[in-house]
Parts: sequence; structure tokens; C-alpha cells
Amino acid sequence: MSVSKQNTVSNESRRQFLKQSGLATGGLVLGISLPQTTIAGFKMGEDSTFNPNAFIHIDDNGDTLIYCGRCEMGQGISTALPAAVADELEADWTRVSIKQGEGNEEKYGSQATGGSASIRTMYIPMREAGAAAKVMLVAAAAKVWGVPTQECMADNHFVINKNNQQKLGYGELASLAANESVPTSVTLKEKKDYKYIGKDIARHNQGDIVVGKLTYGVDTKMPGLKYAAMTHCPVMGGKLKSVDKTAAMQVKGVIDVIEIPRFEVPFGSLGGVAVVADNTWTAQQALKKLKIEWDLGEHQNYDTKAYKAQLVKNVESPAQLAAERGDITKAFAQAEHVMKATYTGGHLSHSPMEPNASVVWVQKDSCEVWAATQSPGDIQKVLAQYLKREPKDIWVNVTMAGGAFGRKFKCDYVHEAAVLSQAVNAPVQLTWSREEDMRTGYYHSINAQHIEAAVDKDGNVTGWLHRAAFPAIASLFDPSLDRAPANNLGDVDNHPFGIANYRSETGEAKAHTRIGWYRAVYAIFYGFAFGSAADELAHQTKKDTVSLLNSIYDNNKNAEQAEQVARSKAALAMAAEKSNWGDRSKLPSNQGLGIAVHFSFNTYVAMAVRVEVNGDDIKVLEVDAVVDCGQVLNTDSATAQMEGAVVMGMSLSLRTEVVFREGAVVNSNFHDYPVLRINEMPQVNVHFMENDYKPTGLGEPGLGPFAPALANAVFAASGKRYRDLPFKPMAI
Repeated sequence: MSVSKQNTVSNESRRQFLKQSGLATGGLVLGISLPQTTIAGFKMGEDSTFNPNAFIHIDDNGDTLIYCGRCEMGQGISTALPAAVADELEADWTRVSIKQGEGNEEKYGSQATGGSASIRTMYIPMREAGAAAKVMLVAAAAKVWGVPTQECMADNHFVINKNNQQKLGYGELASLAANESVPTSVTLKEKKDYKYIGKDIARHNQGDIVVGKLTYGVDTKMPGLKYAAMTHCPVMGGKLKSVDKTAAMQVKGVIDVIEIPRFEVPFGSLGGVAVVADNTWTAQQALKKLKIEWDLGEHQNYDTKAYKAQLVKNVESPAQLAAERGDITKAFAQAEHVMKATYTGGHLSHSPMEPNASVVWVQKDSCEVWAATQSPGDIQKVLAQYLKREPKDIWVNVTMAGGAFGRKFKCDYVHEAAVLSQAVNAPVQLTWSREEDMRTGYYHSINAQHIEAAVDKDGNVTGWLHRAAFPAIASLFDPSLDRAPANNLGDVDNHPFGIANYRSETGEAKAHTRIGWYRAVYAIFYGFAFGSAADELAHQTKKDTVSLLNSIYDNNKNAEQAEQVARSKAALAMAAEKSNWGDRSKLPSNQGLGIAVHFSFNTYVAMAVRVEVNGDDIKVLEVDAVVDCGQVLNTDSATAQMEGAVVMGMSLSLRTEVVFREGAVVNSNFHDYPVLRINEMPQVNVHFMENDYKPTGLGEPGLGPFAPALANAVFAASGKRYRDLPFKPMAI
């Protein structure tokens, strides 16, 4: 596989780059420029410009350092991508170390880590950098031996002379290789030759994680550090009317009580009151002593039970056209059978195990941040607007994130720490309590979807109407929106089902709280609706669900979707095979098997779920997850991603839901937002499709098919059909 290049330069001196990065002064460095995916190489100490998005540094002692510009939050990206570099480099993995890149989009390109996009966008460029470094090392060794490069080969951190088996280590060659020209094209390895790609590789920082050495956002410490706790108006858009600070200021260790006004930029603070103290516990306890009166504003009557009922009305009536093809009116008029169903779901909280935390030190001529974040670039933009400085002047140290799921794209908790640091003229660590994040965070969209399907006399699905109503993420940027934009139904409109007559509509759904990206985003409720409707349609027409799905896929004659159809069907077939779908009638009478398949984030996932139902008790026994994400980089991390999707899928399917009454969130912690416990974990079997496609998304696609597969399994076991997520919400 060959890739052509054009070398580029940028506005940062190489010497300054090395100085800032703390690198040694000898060896070989290669940088990757995105999105152009160009490679730039240089000799250490050279004073021309250099602008890598990620880079490899091979020191004169052979130690190899790889920077990762994307943010690590447990998904394993900081191991998977560097391992791909090391594979092409023919490096000894034990000689490789990895460093998290600081927040710098000029240097690393976009560092926003989400949308299951990191591997998809970085896989080839990172491999190319490794291959280029190898070419330069081989060229240097060939000159030492006075032989053609074709007579040399790289292997396990050495270049070997094929004629006499002489070896030169990468450390011996690094500075010599720095004088070689950067190749304008490289040949990437074939799949059969991979050493690390597609293998089970332990995370590079696993040891530090196990013994508690790794620094998370909440772990940052420094001399003079002050600690803060924060509270916000419980209703979106509300404002502070008054605060009595007297009792809080009398608590020993309290430094100040500070009012923070709402910052009217995306991801800025909602506004509220903070206590700054000598330690976090003191700040949290003093916060409870504040006497606060809020002006609750226009959303103070928001009630999710009533709102969901209204959404149902909105989708069971004609709504605003999003997309259409064919003649849906004719299809339904000539239908032999029509299936109608409405599916709903509630708000969800991200609830990562590490709550929002950051340290910010604002000084006259500098601002430095330490934060667990998914988007250091957004931190720079927001703080630059607040401090009236340039984004490049905000230095962001990216720490390991103890979970994120989309919440840590938003940097309100960092902005607030900056306000407090500026107010007390000291570095401040702000930690949101679990309760504060649960009650004033960002939430997955509450939603309703209505599907009508027409079936002709031959059993073909000839018409499909899909109405969706949910407050859109776009409402963060345009609060005037009263419904999801038409393009938010793109995953529905472009689904590989082959239905000639189709119409989608978007119903009214104004946002009454902050809506944000949540793992899998809209694929959660789209997958639930598609997968459940297919099973209902199969039952009503007395067909096997797998057969019905295959017939709908087979009716797709769009050549541009042929690959989607084939890969969806293949994943579905494997899920049926691995779960013994054909033998499901042999299960005990209180057990059932459900199946669903969904395409999202360019990945195909089919899940078969086996359950046992006793009255209202639902026990998930086994899950077979089949994944077609193209080339898997690290099988261990990839398997963990699917297992994690099952954990999250079980939680949101069975019981987690954020409830609003009188404008405010009722839930406060895990006792009334109960995520899955370890004793409830089923057997999860993860199967990856073998193919030669490029890697696609993996962190999010597992959620789409789980809920419908579970609902279908419960129906098979009990005859009860759940159309609302969660199935068994808590009475709170």
C-alpha cells in the first residue's frame, strides 16, 4: 500500500518545539500534519519551522517516544494508535513510551476526541509516520555498510544486513537517519505481516492505573493550590437573586464566596456561586451553608413525564417533512398489513466515575490548565474569550479522564475554575460534586419516535413512515430551535433498509435543559426504534425476525449502499449463528432470545441477547455481540468497548432515567440513578468480523442495537413488549 506525500512547513521553530517538549537534543523526529497527512522530518537542532500533529522521537540510546494528540479517557486510544506506529516502524514495543500531547491544535490538529473518530482519522497518518521513520533508518544503515537499501531490512528495533546478518540498533542510527531525506511516499505493511495491529496488547499505562500512580483531572496538586465547590441554579436559564454568605464565611478554612455570572458562550458557565477554601471537603461543607434565592426563569415548569406525553402526541400527528422518496401514500393505501408503534426514551446523565474537575492558574501574563477533557481546543477558545487573550496563550495540560462519554467535551467546569483563580489570585482546583453534575449537567435527549410500516400481499415492506421528536444538541447553539433540524434524521434517512416509499418527519420539541453529546448520541433511540419495529413487524406478519430483516435489506437496490447492506447482513448472520438463533425454541419457557442490528459511526453491530423473565424481574443471561469495524487495532481494548456498551446499554434499557419536576432534576446520585452493578453482568461474547476494510468507529456503535435486542428478547420470553426506555424506571 503506497501513499504519496507533499512535505510542508509551519510557523513553529523546531528548536523551540523540542525545547517545549523536553526532548533530548539528538536522534530522529518525524511529525505528522493533518488533515493533509503529510510527513515532515528534521535534524535535531535545526532552526527551520516544524508543525507536527503527532510525532515520533527516536533517541540516540534507542528509546522511542510517541506523542498522542487525542485524549485518553479509558478507551485505549493512547495505546492503539502508537502501537500502529510501532508496527510500521518495526519497533520493539518494550522500547516505546507514550506521552499525552498538550492542548495545541496548531501542533496536533483537532484534538476533539469523540464521535468514534480517532482511529478512523489517525490510523493511516500514524502508520505512515512509522513507515517513513523505518525507511530513513534503513537508508542510514545502508550508507554505513555501503550496500543498497534493498539489501537491508528492519526488525525489532534493528536494521539488519541481509548479506551477513550484521545489525545496527535504532539508537545507533537515529542521528544519522535524521540527515536522510523524508520519503515522499511509503509502502505500508500487509495485514499478514502485522505484529501489533489487531493483536491483544496491554495498555501502555496499565501498571500506573492499577497502583494508582496515573494522574487524573482530580489528582493535580501544586504549591498554593486552593480548592473550590460550586452550585448552580437548578433550572436552565435561571439566575441568582441573592445569596447570604455569612454562615459559609464563618467556616474555618474558607477563603471566599464568589458569585459567577452566566457566560453566554457555548460550554461557558451556567452561572452560580462557589466557595473557595483550603481543601475540597471544607469548600463542599461551607457550600451547604449558603442561603441562596434563585430566579428560576422560563423553564421552571419543565416536567419530563408531561413533556414525554406531549412528544408522543407530536409524533403521532403529522409533523414537519425531513426527507421522502417514492409514493408513501400509495404504499399505505395498497398495503395488506400496516404496523404502527411509538417508542420513547428519557433523559440520560453521563455520570462518569470521575466527576468534573480541573485546576486553573490565571496570572497576568499566562493561564495554565490541568483538566480531564475531550476537547482541549474548546477550553482554549472559551478561556480566551473570557480572559480576552489568544487561544494559543492558554496552556492546557491534558490529564487522563476517568470516564467522559461526551460530558467532558464541555468545559464549563474549567471556565469556572479560571474565574475563581483570577478572583483569589492563586491556582484553584474546582471539583463538581456528583450531585451537582447530576442536577446541572448536560443530558441525552428525551425523545419519541413513531413508525408506520406498510406490507404488501407478498410480504414485502413497501412503505415506511418515521417521525421523531427530541430536543436537539443544536439547541445549545441556537436556543430558538423548536425541533430537531432535518439533518439530525440523517441516520434514519440513510439507513440501509431497502424501502422504496419512505418519509421522515421531525416533530416539535423545544429544549428545556442543556442537551449534549452522550455516548452513541442519537443512535440510541434510532437503533431502539428500528430494531424494535422490525421485530414487531416480523411477529405481526408471522415471520422470523432475521428473515424479515434480510428481506428488507435485499430490497435495497441502491448501488451506493451495497456495501452497507452486505456488511449489515453478514453481521446479522453471525449473531444468529453464534447465539443459536435457529434453536431458540428449545429455550426454557421463561427465557427468550432477541436480535437486532444497527449501522452507526460507519460500523455494523449485531447483537443477540438471551434473557430470563420471572414476573417483572428481567435477568440478562448472555449477549453475543458481532462487530464489523474494519481492521481492529487492539483486540483487548476493542472487546472492552463492546463489554462497556453492554453495561451502559443494560443501565439505560432497564432503569436509568433523569427525571425533571418543576424545572429541576429529581435524581442526585447513583442511589436514584442506578447504573449496572457487577453482580448483574451477563456473559458477553464479542466476535469481530474478519475483513480488509479500514478501521471505523468502535466506542459508540455498540449501544444502538442493544436496547432493541433486549426488548425483543423480553417479548420472546414473556409476551410483554416494552416501547419506553427504561423498561423499569425508579419511582422517584
